[in-house]
Amino acid sequence: MRQVGVCDIVESTFRQLRLNSPDGGWFPVLHRLLWLITESNLRYIDLFLSPHLKEVTISPSPSWINSGVPHDIVPAIASTISAFPASTLQYLRVTYGVSWADLTDSLSSVALRCGPSLTEFASPIPLSSAAINHLIHLPHLHTWRLEGPPPSYSTLPLPQTFPPLTELALGRGTTRDWLSLFKRLEKRIPSTWGVTPLSRIKESLKSLEFGDSPGFITNASFTSTVRIFRNLTFLAMQIDCHDENYNGRCPFKLDDDNVTKFAMALPQLEFLLLGSPCSENTCATTVACLLPISVYCLELGELEIHFNTTNIVDDLKNIPEDPQLQKLSSLPRCSLESLRVWRIPLDVDEADLEAVVDGMINIFPTMDCLPAEDNSDWEGFSERMAEIY
Repeated sequence: MRQVGVCDIVESTFRQLRLNSPDGGWFPVLHRLLWLITESNLRYIDLFLSPHLKEVTISPSPSWINSGVPHDIVPAIASTISAFPASTLQYLRVTYGVSWADLTDSLSSVALRCGPSLTEFASPIPLSSAAINHLIHLPHLHTWRLEGPPPSYSTLPLPQTFPPLTELALGRGTTRDWLSLFKRLEKRIPSTWGVTPLSRIKESLKSLEFGDSPGFITNASFTSTVRIFRNLTFLAMQIDCHDENYNGRCPFKLDDDNVTKFAMALPQLEFLLLGSPCSENTCATTVACLLPISVYCLELGELEIHFNTTNIVDDLKNIPEDPQLQKLSSLPRCSLESLRVWRIPLDVDEADLEAVVDGMINIFPTMDCLPAEDNSDWEGFSERMAEIY
């Protein structure tokens, strides 16, 4: 005979309260639920599925962080998630940082039942095309972090309008598909009409983040699409050139002109992170591209960008002689705090090091240089900067 414990008494009491509530529903009213999933609390969680829920956060047991969610309890988790009331939800977040088992169907069923009150949806669990399409049509969604590509729209009609998102984070391997959709929506209706499907998000979007995308190339096509979100303050592209999908070749294909146009189009940027700079030193951008960034993005505090240092001393000396850059020489600079150089090489002698320090201070008067731990090339530069400041 099983011994009755405290949890059994609590469960019995809560279930009795629920049965005796005046409207036959949940008593008392519950608006916010933080569910830390464990094997022991799975049997009780239905007690808290109030039809009045507004905010839900679902997190795994800390013991699953390394091992992932146990497969033998996935059906019970999926069944519980499928039962979540969603019509009044304003906020739904599933915690990142753990290997979730396949809960696509159950979470998609919740997303499909969310109504116009939903303002935030964040989950590392991919959704069905129907669920993604449904969320796109919710009028007040402002924060969206998701995995998976957009619908192909081969059978579904293209969205007439995107929600006025302020934050959009796209998961691993989805960048190219989402950018293609944005291009498609922009071309569908002539901009001369004044209103396009992206009109609202182009004005509202402040933060745009792309997950690590194997095989994706940071090129002019990428920047031309991102530039339409002219009010961005945060832009991050998590590209690692050491990813095996790049076969040891740097995927950063922008040049100085691309970067200049990019900076001019996004003057409100505070964080610009275009992938961890590598040691290949094959990119077309030079140190000269940093000046337009400093001049046009006056609010910028943190920067991560590839630039070629093969001829860095000559490139810095040529900046005052470049007709396109001369007009920028007398303009104010941003107060950059961190320049992430990571693995960019810097092979210069002591005399040239002084020229590099002077040139970089001219571009970013207040910057701090952040190399990777295994990159000693910038030690002398950092020491010289520390002496100056």
